[in-house]
Amino acid sequence: MTATAVLFWDIDGTLLSTDRAGIYAIEAAAREVCGGEADLQSLPTAGLTDAQIAVVVIESLGGTADAPGVDAFLRVYERELPAALPRRTGRVLPGVLEILDDLAGETGVHNLLLTGNTRAGAAAKLRHYGLDGHLSDGAFCVGAGPRADIAREAWALIAARDAGARLERAYVIGDTPHDVRCGQEIGARTIAVATGGYGLADLQACAPWAAIERLPDPRGFRELVGLPAARRQPRPGAARLPS
Repeated sequence: MTATAVLFWDIDGTLLSTDRAGIYAIEAAAREVCGGEADLQSLPTAGLTDAQIAVVVIESLGGTADAPGVDAFLRVYERELPAALPRRTGRVLPGVLEILDDLAGETGVHNLLLTGNTRAGAAAKLRHYGLDGHLSDGAFCVGAGPRADIAREAWALIAARDAGARLERAYVIGDTPHDVRCGQEIGARTIAVATGGYGLADLQACAPWAAIERLPDPRGFRELVGLPAARRQPRPGAARLPS
């Protein structure tokens, strides 16, 4: 069956905001693995993968960010993250639940994650904010390589599942220039959403296929990605979180 659309979703700043609750888990990892306190306010981390953040923190504390060290850092981070998330008032971002509810069960639409989070880190965030019933599979951070590697893994995953999938019907939806560039690397269309740490002008400068202030309502999203109007009503009683 030919895919009507392939949607690759970033998590932080696109689907949800943790209000930077993850810093508590990063700080715990820095103390346990590096024996120091990380000054996360001064470190550039927006748009980096979890492994790249580990490298930045380890090196800032004078450590060697080799593969075993990064892996140890990430395991502590993953262990601490579920308890860190409730320490800040995060939220699902506007429009996300409405769009995911509208597309749930839609024939020929693939919704997958394309995220710089590790699989365990992504699962903790989606579970905490009630999105795990909508999205769970996709491509995740497994090493300190570029985000484009994750994008290539995401496309390989969907190509193996759907022989009719075409890159001209694939959309990478994210909130940073890193998301835009990784989508461009694989030839997908890129939708940049200014709901994270970058303004609309910054995102437009990366020449995405589309740049928007926030996700539209379900009808507008369908129009944006070339999907026909919904033929059914959204699931009755679908859960809503305050935005």
